[in-house]
Amino acid sequence: MSAKDNAAVMQLFDLLESRYALRVIWALSDGHPQTFRLLQDSVGGVTPNTLNTRLKELRAARLVDHSGHGYRLTTQGADLARRLVDVQQFAGKWSHQQARAAHPPPAGT
Repeated sequence: MSAKDNAAVMQLFDLLESRYALRVIWALSDGHPQTFRLLQDSVGGVTPNTLNTRLKELRAARLVDHSGHGYRLTTQGADLARRLVDVQQFAGKWSHQQARAAHPPPAGT
């Protein structure tokens, strides 16, 4: 990976590491616009101030947009959300392995 590519990845990670940023993207990934209140409920546990800040950042990054019907992912945001499906699949496998490691089968079985 070139230094330029690496810098772009780090820039995206910096944005997505912000509290609730990924949850906002995930909540909007079904393609249906959501009002501020509905999005707040979908994300869960986020204060209005934090959600407002995240939405401003995600809008500035052109990942989220707002229309008369509510917040929605832009084309770029939807592309990112589709790529997060791989993370969802990984998370399912990882969670299953974690559960198995926490509760190994009894010895001799």
